[in-house]
Amino acid sequence: MAKVKENNVEPTKKKKRTGLKIFLFILILLIIGGCVFAYKVTRNGGGVQGIIATTLGHDEQTLKNLPQINFVAMGKSEGLTDTIILCAYDPKTQKASMLSIPRDTYTGVNKNYATYNDKINAKYSISPEKTVEAVSELTGVEVTNYVVIDTKALKELVDTIGGVYFDVPIRMKYDDYSQKLHIDLQKGYQLLDGNKAEQVVRFRHNNDGSTYPVEYGMEDLGRMRTQREFIMATIQQTVKPQNIFKINEFLEIVEENVETNMDFSVLKDYIPYAVNFSMDNLRTETLPGEPGYGNNVALFFADEDETEELVQEMFLELNVVEDEETKATEKSEINIEILNASGKNSNLSELIEKLENEEYNVVKTGTTELSQKTSIINRTEKNEKTIEELKEIVSIGEITIGEDDSNVDFTIIIGKDYE
Repeated sequence: MAKVKENNVEPTKKKKRTGLKIFLFILILLIIGGCVFAYKVTRNGGGVQGIIATTLGHDEQTLKNLPQINFVAMGKSEGLTDTIILCAYDPKTQKASMLSIPRDTYTGVNKNYATYNDKINAKYSISPEKTVEAVSELTGVEVTNYVVIDTKALKELVDTIGGVYFDVPIRMKYDDYSQKLHIDLQKGYQLLDGNKAEQVVRFRHNNDGSTYPVEYGMEDLGRMRTQREFIMATIQQTVKPQNIFKINEFLEIVEENVETNMDFSVLKDYIPYAVNFSMDNLRTETLPGEPGYGNNVALFFADEDETEELVQEMFLELNVVEDEETKATEKSEINIEILNASGKNSNLSELIEKLENEEYNVVKTGTTELSQKTSIINRTEKNEKTIEELKEIVSIGEITIGEDDSNVDFTIIIGKDYE
């Protein structure tokens, strides 16, 4: 029996060696495959972007060939669409734009014969395509795609990601029993669940008639601003790494509550690059114009010249990449006056240094009566981008419009609250 056992040893060893070789061969293949995958991930931008792009079969040419995507986003509730936003995203420059269009925007030919059907939000009752056509004609932007989002989708998405932290701009208290709409929100930064999210985006005015302050934008203008800012907060808190495992839940919400003519097989190519999008590259505006009346119908009339200029910047030049030299030249042409109202000389010298380091031109300095609050006076109505940059540098301060001063574009008054 001992000899029989000895004879079985050699075949067993051979089997073990063969199994080991197969294992090592598979391991080597996995290592090679992993290295190739890692190489492709790096070529596709690295990180989460690179992993998703590589998984979807992208290469370095995919991004180069992706065009800017334009679409109209509409918010629907109770069969009405009071939220209309023209959106654009360019994956190459990582820039995006959102232009809110007031629901009362006039789309007719002669305002003396205007009816409620001439308002842009009336087009949806015919079809979403009619709304898109009206937006395209109004702005001059070539757009055919649309996304109609029911408030149910917003509520479910917000609840799925665990709520959205948002700074509610004012105390909101409103009841509309016909729509079963009840809004009751305190002012301030807080975590909103799906139900409260619907409240904040639908609010226009309180039961007593009070609404957003003038400087924020009253009634519909304020609501559109709040909607844009809430959308930005929701996107920012949705595209977190921990939410990547909830993608199937998101897709189910979209499938059940979103109406669109966009091809998801095409949209998926944008996903890897959208995950790296920075909110700093998102520009949001409202269609320029003024409210008025036509044939006793309350309307909003777009300013054609201002709209053309704004659309050029936001949508037709979205893929233009500014170099650092151009940015610096533009900043150096902006003249700034600084008045110290804080009582501390160190604050003045510190702010001068900050602005000059950013290539701004400080042409005047001085002191003035003590003030509690820091303020930035825009004297020549420079664009929103410049204002935002100055606010970031100063870190605090209210923006006001002042009389034109031929020598300076901005006056910054340093208050006691300056740190």
